[in-house]
Amino acid sequence: VRLVESGGGSVQLGGSLRLSCTTEEYQVDRRCVTWFRQVPGKEREGAAGLGIGGTGIYGDAVKGRFTISRDNGKNIHYLQMNNLKPEDSGVYYCAAEAVYGGPCVLARARYGYWGKGTQVNVSS
Repeated sequence: VRLVESGGGSVQLGGSLRLSCTTEEYQVDRRCVTWFRQVPGKEREGAAGLGIGGTGIYGDAVKGRFTISRDNGKNIHYLQMNNLKPEDSGVYYCAAEAVYGGPCVLARARYGYWGKGTQVNVSS
């Protein structure tokens, strides 16, 4: 399964970006799909996930600022990122589980398919 992220870029403190994750291999509303992020020297951390029920889960660092959503017709997941901070900078990865495993969790081991990532830079 190939996942392709897009939408990364450079913004200033307080700015916004919308990331997209597309795939053609399966229907995105039948799996948990989650956005992770990683900065050099740190563990990859879960930012936001969306399961088949349509309710998003969020890491503490992004709650209230990021929103995950999907367009079933276009088979795309989105991550809307508002009020960005320099500590949000990093590579953002889209990840999907190989088989449905219940409610989504922000744990790397849950996800078998990964995109190559898109870079986000937030300057102060």
